[in-house]
Amino acid sequence: MDRATAWDIVTEFTESDSLRRHMLSVETAMRAYAPRFDGDPELWGVVGLLHDFDYEKYPDVAVEGHPVVGSKILRERGVSEEIIRAILSHAEEITGVAPENDMEKALLAVDELTGFIIAVTLVRPSKSVLDVKLKSIRKKWKTPAFAAPVDRGHIEKAAADLGVPLDEHISIVLEAMKADAEKLGLLGDKA
Repeated sequence: MDRATAWDIVTEFTESDSLRRHMLSVETAMRAYAPRFDGDPELWGVVGLLHDFDYEKYPDVAVEGHPVVGSKILRERGVSEEIIRAILSHAEEITGVAPENDMEKALLAVDELTGFIIAVTLVRPSKSVLDVKLKSIRKKWKTPAFAAPVDRGHIEKAAADLGVPLDEHISIVLEAMKADAEKLGLLGDKA
């Protein structure tokens, strides 16, 4: 599947700008990680872009909700089982599909982290990801009330399972998001 087709699916199912930004951010992070593991940036990017496409219409993370319903929709559209399996693996507790390969582990590791980085960005005076530093993220990381729904332990475990130290993991994702700041709508007052 090519990126344009994946984006068409995203826009068909998702109206929320913030959810679209999240999927674009995960795509960006996945593309950044692919070369590190000799992966195909296009494939990894499509997985990141599509991983939550069904969430707005099927927000219950359940057997009859996200991402199970989305996997059925993708299967009906002829999307490869490799992509579908990766998407199912980011909700193992519901799907029973554990992340096994580097692409699946990367998806799990970057998913919530991108949201945390966006949250850190949006509380900065400039609202620009270009002004965010690792130190800022680590400071907010230690404040449980900040972006409280983000499970830091989950991100830490996923990074460890991927074999990347946490600070390096955060830096990889942050730098990728900075490189795509305009596309992600995270330039803030630098626009």
